[in-house]
Amino acid sequence: MITVHHLGVSQSERIVWLCEELELPYRLERYDRDPTTRLAPAAYRALHPLGTAPIITDGDVVLPESGAIIEYIIAKYGAGRLAIQPDSPDFAAYVFWLHFANGSMMPNEMIGLIANRLGGGENDAVLQSLKSRSERAYAFIEQRLGEAAYFAGRDFTAADIIMFFPLTTMRAFVPREIAAFPNLCAYLKRVGQRSAYQRAMQKGDPKLPPLLN
Repeated sequence: MITVHHLGVSQSERIVWLCEELELPYRLERYDRDPTTRLAPAAYRALHPLGTAPIITDGDVVLPESGAIIEYIIAKYGAGRLAIQPDSPDFAAYVFWLHFANGSMMPNEMIGLIANRLGGGENDAVLQSLKSRSERAYAFIEQRLGEAAYFAGRDFTAADIIMFFPLTTMRAFVPREIAAFPNLCAYLKRVGQRSAYQRAMQKGDPKLPPLLN
């Protein structure tokens, strides 16, 4: 059985949600962040040399990285559910958003997190140029969600699961007002009503109200 090692208020919420959507049997191990540093505790960091969330264990397999875990679970246990097959016209969009989430979107938001923690930076031209990538990403997302019901197209997929974190929980670390993005707001409200998402958040982070607006 898969064990999902969930670090509180982290990207590992995606994996809890994925297992709930697929209705898979899994064991949830929850870890609280260090109250001072807000980083993963030693027990979590000891799971894998990278020490970052998410991590799953499955027999002898110890696997980090959201995208890798999602593909592993869908291929091995999900019978391809929540993925788009290569012969679908939505396949390219599915692959793009599945990788955009952590390949571009999360690094964009991490820049904001680092800038906030270091303080200032408003006059740093390089930093401001990097932060503008986040603005372009949000505009691009708003455009996409005006074209399609979900990131990959008309169907809810794992691309939505991996994209949801930087648009919701990540805003607990990097506050952002999203009222100017009506397509995004409508999407977050609609997807946030999924019972599997609600179950996952209640199991993984019961004290965190989902940031859906």
